[in-house]
Amino acid sequence: MCQHFDKSPLGAIHMPDGRTTFRVWAPHARQIAVRLLDHDRPLAPMQPVGDGYYEATVSGLKPGALYLYRLNDSVERPDPASRFQPLGVHGPSQVTRREFSWTDAAWRGLAWDDYVIYETHVGTFTSAGTFTAMIAHLDELVDLGITALELMPVGQFPGDRNWGYDGVHPYAPQNTYGGPDGLKTLVDACHAKGLAVVLDVVYNHLGPEGNYLPEFGPYFTDRYRTPWGAAINYDGPDSAAVREFFIGNASYWLSEFHVDALRLDATHAIFDQSARPLLRELAAAVHDCGQRLGRSVHVIAENNADDPQIVRDARGGGFGLDAQLSDDFQRSLHALVTGEQAGYYGDFGRIADFAKAYHRGFALTGQYSKYRRRPWGADAGDLPADRFVAYAQSHDTVGNRPRSDRLGRLVSLEKLKLSAAAMILAPSIPWLFMGEEYDDPAPFHYFISHLDPELAAAVRDGRRREFAAFDWKGSPPDPQAVETFPQCRLTRSLAHSGHHATLRKFYQELLRLRRQLPAVRQPDRSQSQLTFREDEQVMIATRRAGQSQICLCLHFGQQPLAIESLLPAEGTWKVLLDSSLATWQGPLATRQPTWRSPEPLVMSPNACVLLAEN
Repeated sequence: MCQHFDKSPLGAIHMPDGRTTFRVWAPHARQIAVRLLDHDRPLAPMQPVGDGYYEATVSGLKPGALYLYRLNDSVERPDPASRFQPLGVHGPSQVTRREFSWTDAAWRGLAWDDYVIYETHVGTFTSAGTFTAMIAHLDELVDLGITALELMPVGQFPGDRNWGYDGVHPYAPQNTYGGPDGLKTLVDACHAKGLAVVLDVVYNHLGPEGNYLPEFGPYFTDRYRTPWGAAINYDGPDSAAVREFFIGNASYWLSEFHVDALRLDATHAIFDQSARPLLRELAAAVHDCGQRLGRSVHVIAENNADDPQIVRDARGGGFGLDAQLSDDFQRSLHALVTGEQAGYYGDFGRIADFAKAYHRGFALTGQYSKYRRRPWGADAGDLPADRFVAYAQSHDTVGNRPRSDRLGRLVSLEKLKLSAAAMILAPSIPWLFMGEEYDDPAPFHYFISHLDPELAAAVRDGRRREFAAFDWKGSPPDPQAVETFPQCRLTRSLAHSGHHATLRKFYQELLRLRRQLPAVRQPDRSQSQLTFREDEQVMIATRRAGQSQICLCLHFGQQPLAIESLLPAEGTWKVLLDSSLATWQGPLATRQPTWRSPEPLVMSPNACVLLAEN
């Protein structure tokens, strides 16, 4: 296992000789012991080994043994670094076997520019809602053109339904999903299909229910506050061990579960004023772990501050992460196709906004943000385009709406195709949300299953206040209600009929073009040009890779348009794709297979045309 610190791993580590070593950081405890359930044994006292750590070794245990830590001879709590919580967040921890019959010895990961990411929620991706149930659908993703399966957080959360951001056991894959063995089985199956696995991890907060870490040590601080509760202590007194806990968690997923990339949730809520910021240290540890394992591994950030330092090289003062999601790309695209101006969409709505996000990563680069009522962001135009992840939909953009409606419930098929083309044919890394490729109508509500009714009521009220701030009409469904969750399951059978089937084939064709045309995903901004006209609602992007050149025309207007002066220099171009053709259930019966500049290029409303130099 890759260890960022030269210390033994935390938690219960079972050895082949039958011994199990228990290790925990608990500076708040005067004494601590391991109590084994279903074993006629005395308590196993843990010995202090310095810096607040305690250790004990117990012989003769088998995987499956249940245990709790007894603190100060008074309360019993699960292991903060538990590998499995078979009875939930409040129950005992379980000793697990680290061995697994992996078949991916030849797997070396994927180069970052080969990633096409497909975000999923394990509980709603299939009717069974487990890791292993997902395996039956991997061929569908490969056939579509997906190269990386992204899992929303899987750390043990309260109850059996949750988005995953309320997890309190970062090392323990959710019991209702299938636990550690289920996750390993899924990862191994993905690698057999050539799919990388991206895991969403939450290092900015832990959920409130079942969070016993404060009883063990100063994991949290009151010097900062996140929107979801207490901030994690990354830069205060005794923070070195806290950093070890979370950086060790990142290495754990890579080494023990063979995960290929991590998506770090809300890094803007990771507060750290130290000279060695946690994000820089974590990125370095992940990349070092990948080198030791002989695999390509990557770190992706969610960060709403529009801060390019996140992905700048660490040698140049940046944090050294591989990429970050471009919220500005999604928001500027969404505002264009829907006309929405509520909340953060109020900063967007012009072709200029989308063009800037498309070409330079961010649209907000220091100018005044109406939504935040202050200047926001910084310019990232010097960075390669593949340092950014472009998306049209995600769990947040769907689930954080009053009715949790997907884009297909808001716009026409023509606009859906246009949005897909804008995202997949961008030079950034594409990110799809499960079901968007065939316009699954299922909402993606926010759902929880807290055991504490007061906490459930607080979450319910908090959601209402959040939507009020957006001035959106209507009330969101009750996240605690049992009936809210099943509404969110995909109806995958729809992908084979009607406009659903057409849209899926369109996504498949977009991904084929992206895969086969180097100029489509050319990340070097010096090899690209972009022009647009606000009055005509059109944007033209040309990119070159070697001797090949492509021209992407995106028309967001509501009337047919004959484009002239914005197009490339005189020459003959092959029409590779026109989203408005009848092939894609569009209004245009046919189009000539070639187009010669400077003749006008006629485009239908809300259409995409992709040209290649002939």
